[in-house]
Amino acid sequence: MGIVWVLAGLTALTLFFRRKIMKGPGMTTRITLAAVLLAAFSISTAQTIVIAALPGFAREFGVATTTTAWALTAFMLAAAVATPIAGRLGDLFGYRRIMLVCLGFFVVGLLLCALANSFPLLLAGRAVTGVAAGVFPLAFGLVRREVSPARLPGVVALLSAMFGIGGAAGMLAAGPLLDVFSSAWLFWPLLVLGAVALVLVILLPGEPGAGGRVDLAGAVLLGLTLVALLLGISEVRQWGIGPALALFALAAILAVAFAAVELRTHQPLVDVRLLGHRAVAMTNLATVIIGAAMFGVVTVIPLLVPQNRIAVALLPMVVTMLIATPLSPRLGGRIAVRTGAMLAIVSCIALALWHNELWQVCMVSLILGAGYGLAFAAFGTLVVEVVETRQTGEATGVNTIARTAGGALGAQLAAALSISGFGPTFWVLAGIAVAALLVTSTLPKRALATSPSPV
Repeated sequence: MGIVWVLAGLTALTLFFRRKIMKGPGMTTRITLAAVLLAAFSISTAQTIVIAALPGFAREFGVATTTTAWALTAFMLAAAVATPIAGRLGDLFGYRRIMLVCLGFFVVGLLLCALANSFPLLLAGRAVTGVAAGVFPLAFGLVRREVSPARLPGVVALLSAMFGIGGAAGMLAAGPLLDVFSSAWLFWPLLVLGAVALVLVILLPGEPGAGGRVDLAGAVLLGLTLVALLLGISEVRQWGIGPALALFALAAILAVAFAAVELRTHQPLVDVRLLGHRAVAMTNLATVIIGAAMFGVVTVIPLLVPQNRIAVALLPMVVTMLIATPLSPRLGGRIAVRTGAMLAIVSCIALALWHNELWQVCMVSLILGAGYGLAFAAFGTLVVEVVETRQTGEATGVNTIARTAGGALGAQLAAALSISGFGPTFWVLAGIAVAALLVTSTLPKRALATSPSPV
């Protein structure tokens, strides 16, 4: 209970001194950027930080190793369902207000994980934590409100790249933490970061939303669709191809029902008509495919090197990702995405041919990080530029779903293929990256200022 009282006291002090803190030109913009970047980094880190701890969870809680994978799946399922809902709620009721709710879920979820004395409680904590992924579309909405048009592409690119940077940081930090501390200490540092982000968002001025009703039927159908899809992707190795195909068929049926409901709803949760426009549809399709290729490679890299060298193998990727991210808006969205896809192809082919030595893996990690930073930073920029301001939350929410689904598909596919050998795995991933390159060639050469043109 001590941590709860500390957070409550910190929140009260923040509200008391809010007006004094926010005085000064540009202070709102600076605090907005600090809040959204810290929140994005923390939540992305929380998603991947458990990967290295899965074997430890099996020993600690007395469950099968295959069962511990639910610690990752629970987060992804909750994130996939919460993201579009949070984006739409932000459009309706204000981004700051809904972001506070999401960060509240983040802090509570991490507290449950840190204090968990059973695996079901840990899973509950991970699911609650995953709801916080709704922050991503809200963050795009906030920066679009506060940042000048000239700076917006660079800021959106950096925010988009936090997916990869935070995810890589989670994998890098997990090993050293587990070498010294118990698994609970995977969550305490993130809880502190989440609390700081929460306080920063409290400082921000509120904004009026568009108002309206929440599309509950759409929310339920979308949630069931995503649960069926991601369960099929995540558990195909454990449950077999039959149940997985049944889940995919169920997801398709639910998706059709969801689209039908949304087209007839006056204020839909997701404006599915957005996907009828070439720029939006192709951007999201490219996000799915290139996400599958890149997350697939990242999933296999830890299998190529000893446990105590995983951080060494991933560090070059983090470095080049940080360097490439600010370059993305300078290249332009279309060029940056295509360059990222080409670097992904090079990475996959190189690993298919050379993956037996640590230095070989490190060199490929260097290339992959640059591709990751360029591509994913550009996707966020492209989506924001081709929709109207009022649609920012739901459009970026859909793009986040595309990234989550693509990443889950690539990770599970790569893990399943790696049983037959690393070489064939990387050749398949190279083929996926080639498909991504072909799709990116259909992206518009310039962003549209208002509404995108139909297909």
